[in-house]
Amino acid sequence: MQTITKFQIKPVTTPAEQELFLDVPARVYANDPYWVPPIRSSEAKQFLPSNTFFEYGKAQQFIALSESGEPIGRIVAAVNRRLIEKEGQKVGVFGFFECISDFDVAQALLQTACDWLREQGMTVVRGPIDFSTHNGCLFLVDGFDSPPMILMPYNPPYYPEFIERDGWYKGKDAYTYNFPLDKPLPTEFEKAYRIACKAGITFRPIRTKGEAFEADALKVYDLLVRMFTDNYSYSPQTPAEFLDKARSFQSLIDPDVFPIAEYNGEMVGMWMGLPDYNIALKHLGGKLDWLGTLKFLWYRRQIDQGRVIYICSLPEYRRKMVSLALIYLGMQGGIKKGKPYKRAELGHIYEDNSPSRKLVEAAGGKIHKTYRIYEKAL
Repeated sequence: MQTITKFQIKPVTTPAEQELFLDVPARVYANDPYWVPPIRSSEAKQFLPSNTFFEYGKAQQFIALSESGEPIGRIVAAVNRRLIEKEGQKVGVFGFFECISDFDVAQALLQTACDWLREQGMTVVRGPIDFSTHNGCLFLVDGFDSPPMILMPYNPPYYPEFIERDGWYKGKDAYTYNFPLDKPLPTEFEKAYRIACKAGITFRPIRTKGEAFEADALKVYDLLVRMFTDNYSYSPQTPAEFLDKARSFQSLIDPDVFPIAEYNGEMVGMWMGLPDYNIALKHLGGKLDWLGTLKFLWYRRQIDQGRVIYICSLPEYRRKMVSLALIYLGMQGGIKKGKPYKRAELGHIYEDNSPSRKLVEAAGGKIHKTYRIYEKAL
């Protein structure tokens, strides 16, 4: 553990301070073999006034600087009015937290964020949540022995230790599940697929080109809003927010591991899988310039695993075996001839989501990593 005797916490107000804010992760993870550097330009874009979040929320970045001016920590306090309206309480969030292994620095950052949120009238703070759970959330609390998959968080083991020492308590845990692809699914899943087809459910890959992609993306948006409105800490995105993020992944989608289910033309379920592009992104150093693009194209050939972000179906179609059928199709797509996938990781799934956990475990999934969101009264 490091000890910094003199440091200051200050709000980020200038372009130079913004650059220092973006520099913090590289310092924290300098010797960590599992860390995947975020794309710096993408992270910086989140703080631009053009970010749709700022139409219904506000935030303040803070940075910790050593006596010599080196960036040693950072945090963002945010007010998400959509989350407040949904939950009916003055809940603020903190996110983008990174800090060297010094409890005093971490505590000062957390207290500064809490002070700012208290000034905004908040009575509860929750995190880590980067503006909303759609961006990034959760601290890793168990499973530090392997790299994170695409769109999953990663942090040093001392983060949860520090925040608990500061008096925060568990809001909720979440799990990811490991799926080896060298074992066949139980026969019930293929049977479920045939039952769903006989019940009038049709299945197809998501479309990835032009207007057809945008039409499918908006259907996915509608399905997610209907499915996850009651989820812990969930706040609805705007269609524009969702489409912007969907477009950034459009060229990266593998349709064979992204089947959707329809009934009379309505999307009623999906298995949303993505190749684990973190395997390639790890080599870019956070830069997606021309050289970074060449490195990405080279190293993407090493991808041999995928992440399943969602398996979901509308409740009224579960009796038609849609969820089980989607698992069957998603797994079949992953082991298709010519596919590189050797394993998949599914999640995250909150600890109290018993139906989803039972379904995943019935398919052979085993808990791989544990994550946590923390809370504190202000």
